[in-house]
Amino acid sequence: MTVRMTHRQTLFEHVLRTLQNELAQPPQALQLAIIGVALLAAWFSASRVRQRTQARLHDAATSAHSVRVDVLRFSIAGFRRLAFPVVAMLLVALGGLMLHIGEVAVLRDMHLLRLAFLLLGAMAAIRLFVYILRRSLPRAAWIGSFEVGISVAIWIMVALQVTGLLNDLVDYLDTVRFPVGKPPLTLWDLLAGAVSVVLTVLAALWAGSVIESHLMNAKALTPNSRVVVARLTKALLTILAVLVALSFVGIDLTLLSVFGGALGVGLGLGLQRIASNYVSGFIILLDRSLSIGDMITVDKYYGAVAQINARYTVIKSLDGTETIVPNEMLVSTPVINHSYSSTSVQVVLKLSIAYSADVDRALQILTEVAATPARVLDDPAPTAFISGFGEAGIDLQIGFWIRDPEAGNLPIRSEIARAVLERFRQEGIEIPSRQRDMRVSYIPSAPGSLTGSGQASAPVFTGSPLPGER
Repeated sequence: MTVRMTHRQTLFEHVLRTLQNELAQPPQALQLAIIGVALLAAWFSASRVRQRTQARLHDAATSAHSVRVDVLRFSIAGFRRLAFPVVAMLLVALGGLMLHIGEVAVLRDMHLLRLAFLLLGAMAAIRLFVYILRRSLPRAAWIGSFEVGISVAIWIMVALQVTGLLNDLVDYLDTVRFPVGKPPLTLWDLLAGAVSVVLTVLAALWAGSVIESHLMNAKALTPNSRVVVARLTKALLTILAVLVALSFVGIDLTLLSVFGGALGVGLGLGLQRIASNYVSGFIILLDRSLSIGDMITVDKYYGAVAQINARYTVIKSLDGTETIVPNEMLVSTPVINHSYSSTSVQVVLKLSIAYSADVDRALQILTEVAATPARVLDDPAPTAFISGFGEAGIDLQIGFWIRDPEAGNLPIRSEIARAVLERFRQEGIEIPSRQRDMRVSYIPSAPGSLTGSGQASAPVFTGSPLPGER
């Protein structure tokens, strides 16, 4: 045990002594100095860049061009993330070139500079990848875990490159072959293809998000047309990115016909409803039957169309509740669109007055009061009618039009009802309440009945008829 511990200490001391001797040599010390100066200068440059770009972004934000501000914000944020590693890489490369020109050291012996350059490149790649990923998929919940996995994979590759094991690993993966296609695929081809597809798809999604931001601010297109063009652009860019990535790696694209056939069978069997929802989403957007902000009623749901997604549509009710409705339901079932051709809707308020009240005056008051609120339209003007004769009084109703149904019908109905009640009290117009007058009478029992002669039977209740029952 003691011999083994002594051997380990001797080995550790030997490695430490060798490292100290290497670092004590002038070329190694110069490399460390170059790395330190490069990191310090890169940190200072990144700080200056952050200050200058923040002021530039503040100036651009005051302009009326929102698309220009978005593009500028994207460029500045990306440049901020890459400023430190990129500037440090350039300075390290410049320092190595100066050592080579001054014949202080040859390029193959600059191990520290090469290691620093490799680490800074890995940092730049991780920052760029994470930034593009967050810009392409801002709402995905799995981004955090995916970022950690990608970062770990990049650092593992750097470690393998530093230790010299990366080439051996690639050679081994290239010997594992799968009998698919001509020539057969290797495990290295599959891994390289997967990485290439991920990178190109992310680039396509980023490009699609940039195009979408421009389309959403295009005044020449309708809202539905913007959504359709943006989604088609993203889909085409994604498909093109996959094809380009596979071709770049060298995978035969004829293999995709097998997967395409399997996908078609899957859509025909298990994914029919899902595919129907996606197709229905494009139908809704193309035929313009629904638009963002429309007030609709489908089945038992009423509210404004908040989102039209590829698979479902979000309906936001007036109480803030959001309902997710499959697009197939909006195509296959009747939908009431309260703002299809016009956003104006009619609101009806019903009430009753006593039979003894002045009906003409009551109708006039209803018309005057309903025309007062700012939400009520002047054309068509409010109209009041007699709708029937009830048990307690005469039934009236007042109809008026509003242009903002998304603000709710209950507030305007309550406002007009309170004003009508106040005017009726001032004018002496009675709003009847349900009541019935009851009279109790006793009928003498007939001779020979069980109650006995001269005794009163059970009381009989009779009531006077209400107005309208005569």
